[in-house]
Amino acid sequence: MHARRELKLLFLILIGLILAGCSLKPKESIPTPEVPTTTASPTVTDTPTPSLTPTPQIEVVATVNGEGIRQSGFEASLMQLEQAMSEHPDLFANEPRPPEETVLDNLIDRALLANAARAAGFTADEQMVSERLAQLVDQAGGEETFNQWLGQNGYTMETFLFELPLEMEAAWERDQISDSVPESMEQVRARQILFYDPFQASRAYDQLQAGISIDSVVENNDPNDLGYLDWFPRGVLLFPELEEVAFSLSPGQHSQVIETEIGYHILYVIDKDPAHPLSPQIRLILEEQAVADWLAQQRSQASIEVLLP
Repeated sequence: MHARRELKLLFLILIGLILAGCSLKPKESIPTPEVPTTTASPTVTDTPTPSLTPTPQIEVVATVNGEGIRQSGFEASLMQLEQAMSEHPDLFANEPRPPEETVLDNLIDRALLANAARAAGFTADEQMVSERLAQLVDQAGGEETFNQWLGQNGYTMETFLFELPLEMEAAWERDQISDSVPESMEQVRARQILFYDPFQASRAYDQLQAGISIDSVVENNDPNDLGYLDWFPRGVLLFPELEEVAFSLSPGQHSQVIETEIGYHILYVIDKDPAHPLSPQIRLILEEQAVADWLAQQRSQASIEVLLP
């Protein structure tokens, strides 16, 4: 709160300096000079033109529907990502994109979410931001520790106070999208046998067709994992074709051999429920997918201009 008041005071001081530079001072009275006996050429003195202190230009790296993404926020986020990549290289080993592209995409997503939140009537006002800042300072262990954190993550208090309400608004909109995922939906509980050899898959299928129990076939081919696929709805399996087959079967039925890019599958449906409660893990997957789908739709309709070289 104190930092925001200081920013306002600094703004007023700058405005005062600009107005002072533009003001017209009253002319002083000029004494009438004596008339010389000889005419002399008048001396012309150049009057310096008063200069104005230019307003600092806020650099932006992109615009989303006319709203700028500040370079200061981009650079802070990039610093944080590069630090994470340095500290945890294994987590980012398979990331194909450069960090600059990842950061910019995340900031564009944030702008779309924050804009939608404001359109829906939620705005992170000064009081909310002040309360959230106080919580963050307390969680950090005090102002000194928090100020150290700001510097280590590429922020000043000014740039952080600009980014914080955007984060709060984006988080609010994410929650609205996530809450649209129902608590329960149609789900299947099944077992799966995965083969990397088509001959072995065909043999296991012939055994099932001959009446050998799924337990025996699974134990003979997958004794460690036993092939359990716990309750799952549509939209969570890696391969949609497996879901399509699973939901087409009745409990007690097995599929034919299904080929995917990772191998050969046989599915056996144990149970089906038209309204089974979602597990926390499955719900999280569906919530993230709902947000991703929402962002994809928004991006297709938004005016996005990237200004990075």
